[in-house]
Amino acid sequence: MAQADDAEKFARKLAEDYTALRDDITKLSETVSKLVSRQADVASDRVSEVVGTAKAALTDSAERAQERVKGIGADIESSIERNPYSAVLIALGVGLALGLLNRSR
Repeated sequence: MAQADDAEKFARKLAEDYTALRDDITKLSETVSKLVSRQADVASDRVSEVVGTAKAALTDSAERAQERVKGIGADIESSIERNPYSAVLIALGVGLALGLLNRSR
């Protein structure tokens, strides 16, 4: 009978250990899930930050390019106002050159 009691105690202990192990695995799974979720949130925040920085840099570059084009346009306009005949002759020369190039095709 002592062996039966020992076997019964062993079976109960084994069942308790199995239940404890199952609970530990469940807790570990929940912890890993939370960790992965947090890491995904951090990665998402970093991507959003990088995209925001790139967008700001692109906007700044576009604004500077637009200012340069406006400046060049103003320079050309003032040059035409100072030398209208030269501008007409240059435009005539460019038009003739393009016409000759187009004609040869």
